[in-house]
Amino acid sequence: MTQTRTTRLERGRSALGPALELVHTGRAPTRAVLTTELGVTRATAGAVAAELEALRLITVDSRPHASAGSQGRPSHRLSVNENGPVVLAAQIHADGYRAALVGLGGRIVATTPSCGIIPADPAQVLAEVVEAGAALLRDTGRRCLGAGLAVPSAVAEPDGEALNPLHLAWPSGAPVRELFLRALADAGIPGVTEKIGFTGNDVNLVALAEHRHGAGRGARHLLCVASGHRGVGGALVLDGRLHSGSSGLALEVGHLTVHPEGTPCHCGSRGCLDVEADPLAFLVAAGREPGPEVSLLHQAGELLRNEYTDPGVRAAADLLIDRLGLGLAGLVNILNPDRIILGGLHRALVEADPERLRAVVADRSLWGRSGGVPILPCSLDHNSLVGAAELAWQPILDDPLVILDGAA
Repeated sequence: MTQTRTTRLERGRSALGPALELVHTGRAPTRAVLTTELGVTRATAGAVAAELEALRLITVDSRPHASAGSQGRPSHRLSVNENGPVVLAAQIHADGYRAALVGLGGRIVATTPSCGIIPADPAQVLAEVVEAGAALLRDTGRRCLGAGLAVPSAVAEPDGEALNPLHLAWPSGAPVRELFLRALADAGIPGVTEKIGFTGNDVNLVALAEHRHGAGRGARHLLCVASGHRGVGGALVLDGRLHSGSSGLALEVGHLTVHPEGTPCHCGSRGCLDVEADPLAFLVAAGREPGPEVSLLHQAGELLRNEYTDPGVRAAADLLIDRLGLGLAGLVNILNPDRIILGGLHRALVEADPERLRAVVADRSLWGRSGGVPILPCSLDHNSLVGAAELAWQPILDDPLVILDGAA
């Protein structure tokens, strides 16, 4: 790289990250929009877009077709480079694990099938899922810029320990980030450093993915509640950033009490959302015996979609909606979000009977009653994986030139 280009890159470095994030999240589909959003001249926006294209992060269509009835020359179209670099995303849950390669824009390039047995040794699980991801990289020949991991547990910061992996039989405080980094190094993922591997709670990452690419886009105060394969989790995105609390442990909504005389919970209390509104609770309420063939989430979802007219299934759905609505009402009173999104089984519940859930929240919540908080289903497939990828993409979104630093 010449000295002239190096100087020019350094001078424009502060604009590259905001520009890439605008294209990554779909908020700058044209150079004209990019110019407006960055508050710069058209020439500067053009130079920034050219640099991002040179890094193989975006593509610039300088000869777009004009739409019917439009006047003047259409602005250059901007989009993420579909053949550009990727990050490795991994998800662990109670019924298995999955690895994927994810490009900019939240686009899944390749994914492994979900594997169904989770050993009690976290090091073994992480080695297996990383090796699966490494195989995807070998098969596709893509350049990997980072890696992110989603786990069904609160993850303490800054050490990356899984404090309560209740549904995995892992020890409390398992050092998942350290184990993840070790597995990445052992698998020979190029460029592994202490900055390449990021770990987060799965529902936090659902919220992050949906806020950037899905049903939460545009919300300022976004509340996400989701039932995974087991249990219930929550997350809050404030002004585009995850609110994780002082040490990464905020929004443990699964342990809100919604039925004081209800089912004993793993935490020692009774009637928590975690055991009153998850897939197992739904199957039990519907009088169905869970089977070992597929995940509890899959069984509950299929039952809700295919047998909703059955009186027992409908009654079980109503019960879970009422329990969920009670928990959401309390959260609305405390957090005053401008949008709520629901994932996992809760997504299927709100799709089955949206009015019942909204009525419960409105009846039990002061702000829900007066403000009419929108309650929407999550819209992304594999949103935990996309969210894990967002963790890995973040250093590049902050400063795209770290790609060059890593190649030096």
